[in-house]
Amino acid sequence: MADIEMPQLGETVTEGTITRWFKAIGEEVAADEVLFEVSTDKVDTEVPSPVAGTLSEIKVPEGETVEVGTVLAIVGDSAAAPAPAAAPETPAPATEEPAAAPIAEPAPAPPVAAPVAAASTEGKVLSPVVRRLITENNIDVNQIQGTGLAGRITRDDVQAVIDAGQGGAPAQPAPAPAPAAPVVASAPVPAPAQPAQTFAPVPAAPSVNAGVRDTVVPLSNIRLRTGEHMVMSKAVSPHTLTAIEVDYEAVDQVRKTHKAKFREQEGFSLTYLPFISRAIIDALREYPHLNASVGDGELIVHNYVNLAIAVDLDFQGLLAPVVKDADGKRMRSVARDISDVAARARSKQLAPDELSGGTFTITNAGSYGTMMQFPIINQPQVAIMSTDAIKRKPVVIEDAYGNESIAIHSVGVLAMAWDHRAIDGAYAAAFMARVKEILETRDWTSELA
Repeated sequence: MADIEMPQLGETVTEGTITRWFKAIGEEVAADEVLFEVSTDKVDTEVPSPVAGTLSEIKVPEGETVEVGTVLAIVGDSAAAPAPAAAPETPAPATEEPAAAPIAEPAPAPPVAAPVAAASTEGKVLSPVVRRLITENNIDVNQIQGTGLAGRITRDDVQAVIDAGQGGAPAQPAPAPAPAAPVVASAPVPAPAQPAQTFAPVPAAPSVNAGVRDTVVPLSNIRLRTGEHMVMSKAVSPHTLTAIEVDYEAVDQVRKTHKAKFREQEGFSLTYLPFISRAIIDALREYPHLNASVGDGELIVHNYVNLAIAVDLDFQGLLAPVVKDADGKRMRSVARDISDVAARARSKQLAPDELSGGTFTITNAGSYGTMMQFPIINQPQVAIMSTDAIKRKPVVIEDAYGNESIAIHSVGVLAMAWDHRAIDGAYAAAFMARVKEILETRDWTSELA
């Protein structure tokens, strides 16, 4: 027997929420096979089993939040598998009871029909959150197509039914009791009442304003924790914004020339982000008070750059995985690392320590055409840079003789939110000017070598 405990998922993480079990009681699990998914204030992580054996007990169901070190489940020896007895319990109500209803004698038919709805819910392996959503929205569980492991019904599956306006659809499974109706029809009074109760919920559902005009979406753990962190950041740091317009024409020319070959070699696109990241990394060497954290009445200046990159999780949340020691890497290497951590953030493959230790953060919303954002600082850092849309615009250029003309270049805004405890406006402006200068004047072709 081995206890499976809530792991320590980062230095400051004290608790986690079980969002999914990948194995049911009685199933075999191999060592290092993914056993459950846990959500913390920093990351959603799939956690592998440290041992091989049979999952004999689940102590913490899906949707429950517990402290680090809490025993979540017990994995026993493969030989000891009395637990599979629990597995037949699941299909039993679903397959045998409904089948028994039509065959049952006329007298017991009504009592059997009533429990079918309850049994179909209670007999399923469901998390408390999923069970509550099904009950509150009067949904027949047999009408939900489970997309989880082995057909498990997830919260998203239930929400999809609710969003589709099928909250009243539970009545449609009632045709299952319909065969029983003829049997009950022998009783003059109950017979008409049975169909009336069966179909009453159908017209009732559209009349409920909450079902038609409002959709209640429970906040996920990552959404709640993000909100808490952002509110704390705004309360702790006196936020100030400095923005600057950058001419990306030199960068754009290199991208156009090398993007096809780069994609062929690396397997991902050559975007503006690696160029901007490299410029920021180099400028931080000259303006180190922006590569810092605020301590207890002190500024902790970091002599290395751990670059955090904000990654959107399909609009379901935001993570900021960290490219460690980015100041020791050339642009191509930085581009690889950014692509890697972003992909693993979206597929929930990040290790917890990849979300900690950042010294400066970049958030990139430019692909959506934003003009300028005012981002919130990623504590305990003192600055965060927003990269916004880069568009073709007319600009005034000057030749070697001082003659001016108008040309069409790629232009965009960089906006930095910074902590006024760490620096003042002149320092922030000088840093932004240096980032702009690097982007506009560097020989970027050499960076791709």
